[in-house]
Amino acid sequence: MDATIIRLEQSDQGTIGVLRLDGQAFACTLEPPDNGNQKNISCIPPGVYTALRVVSPKYGDTFEITKVPNRSHVLFHAGNVVKHTKGCVLVGQYFGKLKGNRAVLNSGKTFASFLAKIGPLSAFTLEIKEAF
Repeated sequence: MDATIIRLEQSDQGTIGVLRLDGQAFACTLEPPDNGNQKNISCIPPGVYTALRVVSPKYGDTFEITKVPNRSHVLFHAGNVVKHTKGCVLVGQYFGKLKGNRAVLNSGKTFASFLAKIGPLSAFTLEIKEAF
């Protein structure tokens, strides 16, 4: 599985991008703004990471993005707006707004589709790059 997040835009309402799986656009992504890689409030620095399947007490079956400098428990999970990210990557079907805030929508179903697409893999390589 080849996975890439291509970031398209960054503002105080978050960092938005597109998740590509095996070279094809799969989902929209939302992360916090760039706040100097601070835990729980910043997007992940661009780079290449390993995502490992884990069972999170809060989010259940998911993938942890490992070796993020000075951070741990950086996950893929469902959610809609930046306050839901906790420094993680949210996936959604499309971009929109909720109560005036930038959002990814239809996140629960998109996250389930993400897990189905990954299938039984226990790990995959994730590249994060910026297009802006």
